Amino acid sequence: MNQYKDNPDAGVFDVDCTAEGKPLCESNGVRGYPTLKWGDPAALEDYQGGRDYGTLYKFAEANLKPMCSPSNIDLCSAEEAAEIQTYMEMSDEQLEGEITSKESEMEAAETEFKSFVEGLQNQYQEGMKKKDEALDLIKDSGLGLMKAVRVKKKKDAGSDEL
Repeated sequence: MNQYKDNPDAGVFDVDCTAEGKPLCESNGVRGYPTLKWGDPAALEDYQGGRDYGTLYKFAEANLKPMCSPSNIDLCSAEEAAEIQTYMEMSDEQLEGEITSKESEMEAAETEFKSFVEGLQNQYQEGMKKKDEALDLIKDSGLGLMKAVRVKKKKDAGSDEL
């Protein structure tokens, strides 16, 4: 944060999502802590990289700078500028509809993933139960006594090896 405190083009900020920052966090999709977001303040993205200083510093150096956006059209490629222009020409209702549609797609992907993970969790629990039952059956089938007999036989044969 100190490294970027006087930078006119980039900043690093700490927001307390449990107090005054709660509305800001909610409007930016912060659900867990700590969450790192980056990018255009109007369209923040989730940071997915490492959390150690070196990795964060490298990411900040590469990404915390002015980027292509409606406010910085001069930094855009021809394709990006054309895409921005297409969105600028949409009515407010059309733009809201497109945003809602894309957000719904994202929510559907999240829901599908959560369902997938729940399925994996259920499979894991079933597998653990099956394994535990199998191990109990094996142990109850005389394994402990067999091992005790093996030790006794070796001891009787004069071996001190267990």
